[in-house]
Amino acid sequence: MEITLLEEVERWLPRRSWSVSDRPLERVLAAKRGTTVSVVLPALNEEATVGDIVGVIRRELMTGAVPLVDELVVIDSGSTDRTAEVAAAAGARVVARDDILPRIPAVPGKGEVLWRSLMVTSGEVVCFVDADLKDFSADFVTGIVGPLLTDPDVDFVKAMYDRPFGDTPGQGGRVTELVARPLLNLHWPRLAGFVQPLGGEYAARRSLLERLPFPVGYGVELGLLVDALHTVGLDALAQVDVGVRKHRHQDGQALGRMAAAIYRTAQLRLSRGHLVRPRLTQFERGENGFVPHTYAVDTEERPPMAEITEYARRRVA
Repeated sequence: MEITLLEEVERWLPRRSWSVSDRPLERVLAAKRGTTVSVVLPALNEEATVGDIVGVIRRELMTGAVPLVDELVVIDSGSTDRTAEVAAAAGARVVARDDILPRIPAVPGKGEVLWRSLMVTSGEVVCFVDADLKDFSADFVTGIVGPLLTDPDVDFVKAMYDRPFGDTPGQGGRVTELVARPLLNLHWPRLAGFVQPLGGEYAARRSLLERLPFPVGYGVELGLLVDALHTVGLDALAQVDVGVRKHRHQDGQALGRMAAAIYRTAQLRLSRGHLVRPRLTQFERGENGFVPHTYAVDTEERPPMAEITEYARRRVA
């Protein structure tokens, strides 16, 4: 069985791994043929970077006779800085997380924002881009949207890239290497070929996303990838090399909480059973020694958007 799975991944890699240069923008635009594309930026206190990202997308992908991006939406999840103001000034439509589906009280978490974004966007292809990227290139969008427009058999595309840590290349993505990659290799070996399984830049067909549950927190990327595999199969998944990704790095304690949420997401998909202790205790040195701080690990998932009454009514309308 292991040899068979390994051979499957080895066949998949050259078939479904590309470079952004494989699909020049002209080719992608020619293949668009009326397909609508929405770009979503989930944002929380990203005033330093969100404006530049919006500006690049507006200038390079939303002009001309046939723009690649039809809709650019920033979902602000309660920022206390000028994120919303900066994003709007740069040309994005800004929607507050809590204004979407007010019937369902919002909870903190990236996955919550991505899930709600389906309610306020309309594109047949939905592209997610993190709002903390530095030196942003339009390649992050064209690279992952391109295969969905040129290859009808592809439903879900992740960006892959080098993630430097400071001045050291290839050392970013610590949670990926310590938690996500071992989990995927051990339990979902068909996904072992993904270079950046936790990357925040990916695009998918709405028809797939609306059928998937969304973990509300940091586990959303792993959850969507695993569930997409089971829903449409490995050959409908792909990845595209878009170069280098520079962004704000989390401290070690934040990474620990992220790792716990990702492990919990995997555990739920493996067993669908009871979680013994969905909490994580970490320690910080205080004046009188180490002080424990206990955090809840995200244990909630949002159902497939297709099951939400308001979403179904919107589609009929």
